Amino acid sequence: MQATPLRFLLPLALGGLLAACGGSNTDSSVDSPGAGKSAKTATLEAGAAALQDKPPLDALNAYLDGFHFYSGNMQAQMEAHHYCSVLNEELIQCVIYDGNVKNARIMGVEYIVSERLFKSLPPQEKALWHSHVHEVKSGQLIAPGIPQAAEHELMKKLVGTYGKTFHTWHTDMHKELPTGVPQLMMGFTADGQANADMVAQRDKRFGVDSAEKKKNREDIPAPAIAEGADSWQKGKAMQIADPTGPGPHDAHGAPVPGK
Repeated sequence: MQATPLRFLLPLALGGLLAACGGSNTDSSVDSPGAGKSAKTATLEAGAAALQDKPPLDALNAYLDGFHFYSGNMQAQMEAHHYCSVLNEELIQCVIYDGNVKNARIMGVEYIVSERLFKSLPPQEKALWHSHVHEVKSGQLIAPGIPQAAEHELMKKLVGTYGKTFHTWHTDMHKELPTGVPQLMMGFTADGQANADMVAQRDKRFGVDSAEKKKNREDIPAPAIAEGADSWQKGKAMQIADPTGPGPHDAHGAPVPGK
């Protein structure tokens, strides 16, 4: 049987359930300053929603929930809500939010590529990317609201991919505004790295069991991780220095395991 192309799998898997299932259960972690919306602003919003086409937003037809940590500090971890669109069979782009409610803050972006495209990158570029093998096999990466069989097929597509992620608003550090500079994020690569309480709280909100998903994904082959990915594991944790002061990647002052 021929495998279902990724560009078809994501929309079919959701089946119109994106708004109905797996959403509106995670609030933003910050309350930003600023005057409340006026009646005029609300009217303008309603008019724009009714009259303007938004093709790029309409293309965000997949919802993934997982976890990131700051490159250079694994102890600084957070949940990340990805709303993604498939550009082609080997390239996905995602907008990352700190929640799944209407007023959630945009935390950053993630670009996901196939192994083939990753291997075509120069060594310096590869150091910015992380593998997805453990995120999938551990059960920590989920696609909320879709049937288990569809999620399973989706994870088979994602297990061999690579992601480059930058967070631009560090709401996990309770920053009320998007201050500082973008920070490079990484994904977990082994059991025991992700904070167990963080994962358990996420599972409770979504009514899922990461351990059970891990068991159900045992049949998904774990491809070898391509050379150059997850550079932090080799003592090369890439990060952007923040000229405004200590960045969130080192605010906790904790060492990176394995360094």
